[in-house]
Amino acid sequence: MKRTRWLSIVWLAGSSLALRVDADVKLPAVFSDHMVLQQGRSAPVWGWADDGESITVEFRGQTVSTRCEGGKWKVMLPRLQAGGPDTLVVSGKNRLQIWDVLVGEVWICSGQSNMEWPLQRSFEASSAIPSATNRLIRLLTVPKLKADRPVPDIQSAWQVCDPTVVSNFSAVAFFFGRALQESRQVPVGLIHTSWGGSPAEVWMSREALASNADYQRDILDPFPAQLERFQAEVARWEKEKAELDKQGKPMTRARPWNIWTPSELYNGMIAPLIPFAIRGAIWYQGESNAGRAWQYRTLFPDMIRNWRQDWGQGDFAFLAVQLAPWDRNKKRTIEQIAESPVESDWAELREAQDLATRILPKVGVAVITDVGDKDDIHPTRKQPVGERLALAARGIAHSEKIVWSGPVFQSMSIDGDRITLSFRNIGKGLEARGGPLTGFAICGPDRKFVWAQARIYNNRVIVRSPAVPQPVAVRYGWSDFPVVNLWNKDGLPASPFRTDDFPLTTMPKNR
Repeated sequence: MKRTRWLSIVWLAGSSLALRVDADVKLPAVFSDHMVLQQGRSAPVWGWADDGESITVEFRGQTVSTRCEGGKWKVMLPRLQAGGPDTLVVSGKNRLQIWDVLVGEVWICSGQSNMEWPLQRSFEASSAIPSATNRLIRLLTVPKLKADRPVPDIQSAWQVCDPTVVSNFSAVAFFFGRALQESRQVPVGLIHTSWGGSPAEVWMSREALASNADYQRDILDPFPAQLERFQAEVARWEKEKAELDKQGKPMTRARPWNIWTPSELYNGMIAPLIPFAIRGAIWYQGESNAGRAWQYRTLFPDMIRNWRQDWGQGDFAFLAVQLAPWDRNKKRTIEQIAESPVESDWAELREAQDLATRILPKVGVAVITDVGDKDDIHPTRKQPVGERLALAARGIAHSEKIVWSGPVFQSMSIDGDRITLSFRNIGKGLEARGGPLTGFAICGPDRKFVWAQARIYNNRVIVRSPAVPQPVAVRYGWSDFPVVNLWNKDGLPASPFRTDDFPLTTMPKNR
């Protein structure tokens, strides 16, 4: 395959935009050997060529033609059925052939470090990696790139899933794809695009952020001053280090942490994938927004809307991973954590994630209260995370009649000194794992929560405490590191929740 020559223009943000310097037809990197096209919907194929050049795309006996305008062209392949391999041919003044093309399910896999976490560093990797070869699973990793405007392409290529390739690939994405491929029996393509520590606003377009007055005020407007302060801190640190180097002394203070620019990862790692046809996205992020959990109640669903609108695919499935249990105060024991109920911005972030499932269609959350690591923000048990996302994909994206979620709070009633809780997604019924129910707190009109007694009766949970004769609200798993054990008998844990609407710790104080 003939390769096109490129020039690069370097922007202030350090990213680059490729410009074509000859007349050959060119495809973006998401169209490469071993790729997967999305089944069941029209699939865009696009690229670059000379103005007026006639472009023809051939696939499975179908031929679609168009003419290049403004240096760009795009055609739509009619709905495709799963299968392959086949060859995609694109012809203009030159001829490109993409080999070993499958048709199946394509998913974007994005977020921060827990999505980025590689299989080789995950629990029981020594058994997962050697058995990972599967020609029906294809992997594409988007290189890390921060950009101050949307870039047109990436430098990467699809690869067939095997032990060498998958070792450094996202563990969550791999386990998701493996479970989905086994259950649906079709090819699966996984596009991994994540960056550790990234907040949600860097994965949104500038236009989406600017269209909301709150984001303009709270995210965009303060950024120039934040950047200036950061640059001043870095300059002071570098000056101090240089002086210590002259004296032969070590620098004991860490370099100031990097500052994130709004939209920079959307520009560099999402925009070049659009409008590649996909079934949906899996998302493992939120840790970096926990201190602004109240803002995340709108920011997260707006990010989903942003992606859906820009992809032009309506309401494609969007599946998130609920924040894992983690105790930021690593010196505490489980017993100390469980001494008394406390406020928690991580619990507030989990609630914000769940809120998106109630206000947007085809959004789901995989609950992982059982796989956290008290002392590590990166729990290494990624297999149950990926497999629960795959269950959600089957239930939401494919409308399979399965139980894909654990119990979710639905309603409550108060009778004297007890509160009865009802749930949806109870499947075969509720159960307490490993002993009596734990993790339930109750409060009266004073809003002071205490641990409560809880028991299952007729697939409801009855909660009470002798210390609260007139209860008004219940919370479950409302903690950074929830110690909880309510499940359904289908093997899925209940989502943490609260029945109250009391002010939260991350609510703005002056609004």
